[in-house]
Amino acid sequence: MRILLVEDEIHLAEALVQILRKNNYTVDVSYDGESGLDNALSDIYDLILLDIMMPKMDGITVLKNIRLQGLTTPVLLLTAKGEISDRVMGLDSGADDYLPKPFATEELLARIRAMSRRKGEVVTDNTLKFGDIMLNTANLKLSALGKEVKLTLKESELLEFLISRKNAATSKEMIIEKLWGFDADVEHNHVEVYVSFLRKKLNFLDSNVSITTVRGIGYSLEVKD
Repeated sequence: MRILLVEDEIHLAEALVQILRKNNYTVDVSYDGESGLDNALSDIYDLILLDIMMPKMDGITVLKNIRLQGLTTPVLLLTAKGEISDRVMGLDSGADDYLPKPFATEELLARIRAMSRRKGEVVTDNTLKFGDIMLNTANLKLSALGKEVKLTLKESELLEFLISRKNAATSKEMIIEKLWGFDADVEHNHVEVYVSFLRKKLNFLDSNVSITTVRGIGYSLEVKD
């Protein structure tokens, strides 16, 4: 899962990045509202953690602009404002959830998992299911038919993205933007290498799930008959 964190408190942002990356989330950070909105509009994120009180553009304005552009990315507001009126304003502006500061790490992670479920991903205790495979995004283990194999973080992110696409063809450009970011200096062969690694591990598990090449487009994840 790729998360955008928009937070102007540098020390808090750095701490949250460490926590999220330790839990195998990919995180990008913006330290003001304008850059946060610009990154959010790239539409490469699965979740946005958004502070309200920020320089250049406040979080509510950022949120309203995100929704005006038609983006449905789940947004969790993080703010020191704890009044009911502030919570109502945030939710009415299009936020999916609201977490006042200070908050416990365990609660933040639980909220993120809950929002992932609402988005429609099959997530139970950090586990995604597709065909006969189970991907645990917390410990990066992939299992099927009683066998198990360890994935690298990028392999796990790629498989998670393909699962979320639900049989739809996914281009190499989309994969690069999702896994490395829209301004990353990454070539198509990087994607091809990770697809090859995943195919070998799926074959090792004797899984009925395969990564199919869609000519002229990219890849799709399918369940073999």
